[in-house]
Amino acid sequence: MTNADREAATATALVAAAKAGDQRAFEALVRRYRRRIYALALHIVGHASEADDIAQEVFLKAFRALPSFEGRSQFFTWVYRMTVNRALNARRDRARRGEDVLEGDPRIELAVAVDARDNPGLAAELRQTYARLLRALDSLPADMRTTVILVSLQGLSHGEAGVIQKVSEGTIAWRMHEARRRLHEAMAPSKLPRKRELSADLARVLMEYGLPIVGKA
Repeated sequence: MTNADREAATATALVAAAKAGDQRAFEALVRRYRRRIYALALHIVGHASEADDIAQEVFLKAFRALPSFEGRSQFFTWVYRMTVNRALNARRDRARRGEDVLEGDPRIELAVAVDARDNPGLAAELRQTYARLLRALDSLPADMRTTVILVSLQGLSHGEAGVIQKVSEGTIAWRMHEARRRLHEAMAPSKLPRKRELSADLARVLMEYGLPIVGKA
């Protein structure tokens, strides 16, 4: 049995126990998936407090709807879909209010904190570059952006992302190909200011997804 099989079997057992009235089983499901649900919401809405609220809302909704959960998909797929829908709605609401999604984005600040190493000048430079990268991601159509978040940032397979977004694996593959092309174009060296060396972790991620590392041949 693979790790994925064991994970699915454990979740299925917890869901069955929770449906039978074992509250501790549902609490175990929350502990098991809350960090990933929070991260997914954060990637979509870009605000820590709002992502935390969405995670709480999703698990409350899942708890109330658990009796009707038929198990035709995995529990994590079910709550992922809830999270995507709720977070996209929140993002659209903020856009209608004219709010800047990247203003105070914790993802930028965390990346800067790691890579700037208490260098204020470098921090300002990196903040601009990371904001540009996130703006390039944000410029993608909502469905394509969500696919990138699910596959590239959450580590889901094309099949899992397809189930969550209710599309075929072929559609997911096309979205990823097109997203790489658009992000590569948006982050082309000719369109970026001069940049200093990235952290090894960030450089590895950029290389893995076919994005250019500015300043390297």
